[in-house]
Amino acid sequence: MVEMPVFQLLTNSAARFPDHVAIRFENRTYTYQELKEHVDRLSTVLAHLGIQKGDRVALIFQNSPEYIISYYGVLQAGGIVVQVNPFYKERELLNILQDSEAGWVLCEKEQWDKLKTIQSHTNIQQILLFGLEPEATVENAVHVEQLLASTQANPPDIPFHVKEDVAVLQYTGGTTGRSKGAMLTHYNLVANVQQCYQMAASILQIPGEIMLCLIPLYHVYSMTSCMNYAIFLGATIVLRRKFDVNEVFELIQKYRPTLFPAVPTMFIALLNHPKSNEVDLSSLKHCISGSAPIPTEIIRRFEEKTGAIITEGYGLSEASPVTHRNPLQGKRKPGSIGIPLPYTEAKIVDLETGTKTLPPGKEGELVVRGPQVMKGYWKNPEETKQALRDGWLYTGDIAKRDEENYYYIVGRKKEMIITGGFNVYPNEVEEVLYKHPGVREAAVIGITDDYRGEAVKAFIVPQPHVSLTEDELIQFCRSQLANYKVPRCIEFRDSLPKSNVGKVLRRILVEEERRKRGDKNEHR
Repeated sequence: MVEMPVFQLLTNSAARFPDHVAIRFENRTYTYQELKEHVDRLSTVLAHLGIQKGDRVALIFQNSPEYIISYYGVLQAGGIVVQVNPFYKERELLNILQDSEAGWVLCEKEQWDKLKTIQSHTNIQQILLFGLEPEATVENAVHVEQLLASTQANPPDIPFHVKEDVAVLQYTGGTTGRSKGAMLTHYNLVANVQQCYQMAASILQIPGEIMLCLIPLYHVYSMTSCMNYAIFLGATIVLRRKFDVNEVFELIQKYRPTLFPAVPTMFIALLNHPKSNEVDLSSLKHCISGSAPIPTEIIRRFEEKTGAIITEGYGLSEASPVTHRNPLQGKRKPGSIGIPLPYTEAKIVDLETGTKTLPPGKEGELVVRGPQVMKGYWKNPEETKQALRDGWLYTGDIAKRDEENYYYIVGRKKEMIITGGFNVYPNEVEEVLYKHPGVREAAVIGITDDYRGEAVKAFIVPQPHVSLTEDELIQFCRSQLANYKVPRCIEFRDSLPKSNVGKVLRRILVEEERRKRGDKNEHR
């Protein structure tokens, strides 16, 4: 593994491919040399304003070149990037700013109103705003683009200990409580990029690849698999603020992207769109599916339509994030998360103690070890002690492996449904539901049942103009699942709740069911 600070990825590609296009965003284009110049100017501005090595700097942007410039500029100036979802409300934003003790914020002007209301409750000393009108002034904030225009690039030369120095605080989703900041070092992030490259090197051109980036860059999956990976390859990033299925077809026609990291709902949306039979999608050669399990039927249909290869992988914020992926060369096993990345170890341990390694075919908790695994949780030694044991990261995911060392995610420990004493994993039931031609989207949860303890409930978004019945789907499941795994009830919906990266949020469905039950109890 080559050891270097994260921003060196850009420095290297700018030196090798200065005139190659780095970013295409709306009506703007940046070459690698131009991108490097902007980054150098920003790191110079930050140094002049007084940033110190180790200062936490919150980035609050939707996808834009300003995000990428800020990310590398902060790291080059010695700061620690705190990734923040730009759609957070004041309360959510305050939690992260207080926990990280961020003293700096770089953001779009649209964030200013939220920041004004909470700044006095934080450690924030400097707010740098992008997107202001040229002559605009904002009290208690810096018009950063004015400073950039009047600053000569002279970035600070800061010594880094890449294995120890934290580059990013990546806050976990917080679905089981307050969000925790995973401390990802420069070494973690650069190592993960190199590991991903080694898995796909046989088909990649350096430079020459075109990366379609539609996942939010503040999400760890996009940060590594879209941005850092593309910069390492000297690729062109076709960047958009959000996923718009109509626009995606136009982008593919115009720019002919070759690489497409996405989440399963994006592949499903493209397959189900009327234009899918009209647009030539053959430029796509490698699609990566992450963030949530992708049904094997969706892989089959998408590959058949496009000729691309979809490799399903697995990762988590605490591992920068990628730990497993199906190989491009050799055997691919749809439905599995593949094999551990180079320099990564993995095993399955028992759920009770986490100390006994289980043989192939047995289900237990997935634990991993490798150069991409975080340093720990920010200011949280107790959670760190639980997650990191003897160098192994305990993922919280239930998995199994086969005799050829391919791994399969069965479910989350906290999402497992126990019905009548039997364990049911939502992924397995959803996989069957997706095989029904009338099902567009599916999600499965456990609901309280007086007799069984829990019962399986499915939420279904039907295909357009298709008439589905509850009994039809239950009978379909019975033909392919043991009786205790079959949904006891099915609810049809127009849509399912999703995160900003398109991941179906089962926890929202669980909360809705709990509220319903509470309401019924109150009226009894």
